[in-house]
Amino acid sequence: MIEGVGLQEAEDDLLPPAEWGRRGPASSGTRAAWTFGLLAVALVAGRIWVAPRVGAAAVDAWTTIFVAVCVQAFPFLVFGVALSAAITAFVPPAVWRRVLPRNAGAAVPVAGAMGAVLPGCECASVPVAGGLMSRGVAPAAALTFLLAAPAINPVVLVATAVAFPANPEMVVGRFAASLLVAVLAGWTWLLVGKGEWLRSPSRPQAAGAAGRVEQFRQAMRHDIMHAGGFLVIGAAAAATINVVVPADRVTAVAGIPVASVLLLALLAVLMSICSEADAFVAASLPQFSTTARLAFLVVGPMVDLKLIALQSGFFGRRFAARFIPLTFVLAVAVSALLGGML
Repeated sequence: MIEGVGLQEAEDDLLPPAEWGRRGPASSGTRAAWTFGLLAVALVAGRIWVAPRVGAAAVDAWTTIFVAVCVQAFPFLVFGVALSAAITAFVPPAVWRRVLPRNAGAAVPVAGAMGAVLPGCECASVPVAGGLMSRGVAPAAALTFLLAAPAINPVVLVATAVAFPANPEMVVGRFAASLLVAVLAGWTWLLVGKGEWLRSPSRPQAAGAAGRVEQFRQAMRHDIMHAGGFLVIGAAAAATINVVVPADRVTAVAGIPVASVLLLALLAVLMSICSEADAFVAASLPQFSTTARLAFLVVGPMVDLKLIALQSGFFGRRFAARFIPLTFVLAVAVSALLGGML
């Protein structure tokens, strides 16, 4: 039955949109590919026909940010997809039963700690978390890893130390706050999350070395087409926000404690900067308090426009509508609490 579904999706991927109604619903990979193509056409059309009307400088800025987000995130997305496919195809389920505690509540902090050893961007963590779920890892533990990996891995912490050479407490604060948010989010989802809210990825198991290689190839093909389209949507939204929001209005509220924290948290969502680079942006905002900049560093790798698009694509809109607000509230609250101690 599963093989039949996979064959139907593979055949649908070869059909143009006009044929979708004749062969059933289009696969998610096909929709993502067509979305990517339509956005590319819109980008070219906008550069030719829209620029003369709204100002070439604004369009050039939008194009630069859009391309920068895509180029910055895509290598990490490919890395995450490859790792996810390798987990699905080559790692037996028994390995995760040995590594993670059987009790889901105990598995959550262990999964969070595992995020410290994977140098990857937030785009990579989404497909990896999906691969873990498909191998039987408890969703709460996989989601904890999803949040922790891009925020506390060694590359991010070193980048933060370089960006704040005179403020080593920012590195400690970012690590502690991000890990605490990830674990709290995992435990909260374990307590209140419902199975029907989460569309857990599922792939058929392959026997033999040749079957596992083919499963790896099919998983790579499916996930890169699926996630790539959502990444482009998120990048387009982030570029639009970056161009539309006036910089002087951002600076005007820097001296208001509560407003500055909320503003930088919101900007972290809208700007969608990769976690390996966001510390340098935070360091360039000295007019904001340490607490506000910590909120920027904690929120960004866990909630941004491209992550919202990716999580909606991988796990469903019902999941994203619940998990993303939960993560945002926890990130802001924990950042405000720990920021006051720095």
